[in-house]
Amino acid sequence: MEPRRAMSVRFPADLLEQAKTVLASGESLNDLVVGLVEQEVRRRRGLAAHERIVRTREDVLARTGPQPSSTPWIRALREGECRHD
Repeated sequence: MEPRRAMSVRFPADLLEQAKTVLASGESLNDLVVGLVEQEVRRRRGLAAHERIVRTREDVLARTGPQPSSTPWIRALREGECRHD
């Protein structure tokens, strides 16, 4: 098990009450908060990765210009054309 560190978090009273009403049986408020923070970290990392991909695509497009579609080549390969078996 990972080591844990304690910290204080201040919730608005109404939000804390709402959170308590949605806890699953046997689930602590700590479990709920930790799970939500893990989920948010994954979401934000995914968004950051997506932004890097978009920037890379824009950089490549600026350097090389638009590329021809590879769809006809892929279809030809699937249909057995251009194969050297």
